[in-house]
Amino acid sequence: MQLSKVFVLIFIFSLFLSSIANGQFSPVDGCVVDINNECIPNTLLTAVPFLRIVPDARSGAMGDAGIAISADPNALHFNASKLAFSEKDFGLSVTYTPWLRELGLTDVFLSYLSGYNKIDDLQAIGYGLKFFSLGDINFTDINGNSTGMGRPREFEISGAYARKLSDNLSAGLTAKYIYSNLASGQQVGGIDIETANAFAADISLTYLREDIGPNDNSLSIAGAITNLGSKVSYTNSSEVRDFLPGNLGIGAAYTMNLDEFNSLTFALDLNKLLLPTPQPFEIIDENGVQILNPEFDVTGEEGVGDYRELSTFSGIFGSFTDAPGGFREELQEIAYSFGAEYTYNDQFAVRAGYYFENELKGDRQYLTLGLGLKYNVANINFSYLIPTSNRRSPLDNTLRFSFIFDSLNFDQN
Repeated sequence: MQLSKVFVLIFIFSLFLSSIANGQFSPVDGCVVDINNECIPNTLLTAVPFLRIVPDARSGAMGDAGIAISADPNALHFNASKLAFSEKDFGLSVTYTPWLRELGLTDVFLSYLSGYNKIDDLQAIGYGLKFFSLGDINFTDINGNSTGMGRPREFEISGAYARKLSDNLSAGLTAKYIYSNLASGQQVGGIDIETANAFAADISLTYLREDIGPNDNSLSIAGAITNLGSKVSYTNSSEVRDFLPGNLGIGAAYTMNLDEFNSLTFALDLNKLLLPTPQPFEIIDENGVQILNPEFDVTGEEGVGDYRELSTFSGIFGSFTDAPGGFREELQEIAYSFGAEYTYNDQFAVRAGYYFENELKGDRQYLTLGLGLKYNVANINFSYLIPTSNRRSPLDNTLRFSFIFDSLNFDQN
């Protein structure tokens, strides 16, 4: 089989999975149901969800696809192993993403600073800082009385190492420190709220061929397991801790060099959170009666669902087989990103994409558009999101942008 056909096969397979996950099925086998036997949302919940926000305007314009597209400083978010294949020796990116602008908020935003350096032709290091500000919040008690002002904020500091294992294969390892301060100093039910801290790691692989066909087209296939780390808690009194948004991502990108100046790239990402699927507190028995779910809290400890008490690795390995609706519900937990990028003379780019998430697993569905401009060593990218479902996005009709500076070694310019 020619490698140029691999991307097409992956694309067809993803459509097949999507049709199964979104097709007609029994309400008892495929989803959690309410008393009327109608499917209800069963979304996977995590702590520090800002870790999964795509900070890159280039990928943001391609339906959030970024696992296998060509390397730039934002590779740290998706797949650090790509850095070993970078054609530049140095890169630095600054991204600013407004948040909830349609609600009139101006102090809620995500910013991302990332960069990399090539050590030699085989190795590269990367580094990044992601900061999420939730603005100024006036905290109140249960009676509505003010308990003071706060500035919730979260950040991630990351460092990565990437190395070629062969001419076409590379591997990457990323280490992260995560800090989350949402309501430190406040009390809920007499319990003090504190900051949450965690350490996590990413593991990634990239396979790249750049000599396909007479025009030297390129095919990239990559995979990354991200945000594997310790569970977190915002109190000292609770033994139940929350999962980080661990994720398995698989991506492919195929670039066609139409001629000396024009190229066209198609990208596809599949993402699945490596988290235990929530068990419903109540279920419908064989007689159609709503009863307590005996699988919700078998241990009887803490009065919470057993799925929340799992260890990090138990949650990861069980995440492929634990959905109450069986295999069909597992397929619903896969999110799809489709993207295309047209580039002229490596100086001007037009991008578009689509992101799809099942309506029972978050229902984020949106179209994305964007542009890219390059002059000398400076790049600027823009992206714009248009929702296509009833689920509102914090980025609805919002323009976000990023700057990238890259170069060969300074002593070679």
